[in-house]
Amino acid sequence: MKTNTFKKLLSLVSAVALTLSLAACGGGNDISDSQGGTGPSTAQPAGTQPVGPQGSTANPEDGRYKIAVVKQMDHASLDEIANAVTARLDEIAAEKGIAIEYEVYSGQGDQSVLKQIGDQVIADKVDAVIPVATLAAQVMTVCAEESKTPVVFAAISDPAAADLTGIDYVTGTSDALNTEFILDMMLAQNPNPERVGLLYSMSEANSATPIAEAKAYLDAKGIRYEEAIANTNDEVISAASSLISLGVDAIFTPTDNIIMSAELAIYEDLIIQGIPHYTGADSFVRNGAFITCGVNYTNLGRDTADLAYQAITEGMAGLEDFYKVDGGIITVNTETAGGLGIDYAAIFGSMGELVEVQTTEE
Repeated sequence: MKTNTFKKLLSLVSAVALTLSLAACGGGNDISDSQGGTGPSTAQPAGTQPVGPQGSTANPEDGRYKIAVVKQMDHASLDEIANAVTARLDEIAAEKGIAIEYEVYSGQGDQSVLKQIGDQVIADKVDAVIPVATLAAQVMTVCAEESKTPVVFAAISDPAAADLTGIDYVTGTSDALNTEFILDMMLAQNPNPERVGLLYSMSEANSATPIAEAKAYLDAKGIRYEEAIANTNDEVISAASSLISLGVDAIFTPTDNIIMSAELAIYEDLIIQGIPHYTGADSFVRNGAFITCGVNYTNLGRDTADLAYQAITEGMAGLEDFYKVDGGIITVNTETAGGLGIDYAAIFGSMGELVEVQTTEE
């Protein structure tokens, strides 16, 4: 691996321990709970594994593999990805006639808990670690530095900014946000907004790039914007209230776990005030936000599982730093659209594949 890159990542992870340790889910090539985990699952009885390729403990002759899936925290998007990963691992085991044992862990949004999980699974000699979201991927990368256990991350919006590129035992999938397209949707619904709110958290590594892109987009259009920054649930509620009081016509939030975790507490007020919330992930929309355009997280999870199996069985040589998963899926909350009085089908029907959801308290 590149020494300077790893030292920078190690310093970054150490620094995160001093701040609120939450991070969400670049470019690349396209490809189409508690600390103790959920308990192991396997398609067949699992056994011990001798050393295999690239620091793995896999034994292809025995057809037995052991994988750790590490969610940064529990919430709708990350749960969906982890469930898709494990479902695909079960399918691969059945298709190949092998045994894949896996365990799902949650870091509870805590860097120190993630470090404990990482140390544990590396000591258990898993064949690969699949971290879900940025901080989880950063911590697992540090934990696997000595063993070179394959780390195959899921849903990292900007792997380069997170210092997860140029490392020979790390690869994964990216859910990079198309900020410009989401803002195009905003203007398709309201061509002349006077003021747009930008609601995000400073502790989300993945928010930096799309927020910068949003500012540049709005500046180019001559549209005024107001920023509201929050790092806790209570702060999100206060930040949303401040944007309401400023009279914003719409709000944009990128793929930001902190804002997502508080969406259920703010969406009704936004509907009452007639403010559509455009977001970076469908988990927001399922919790009351108006609309998003992005990747299908079930498909992303399946792609990540396939990539992890490839890394285990064929080694890391030849794999890209990361693979960008195609988006283009417009997810709209029909209840919220009704409350806002927006005819979403007429406005967005020609812009992409429409998926309709309703509010679920997840």
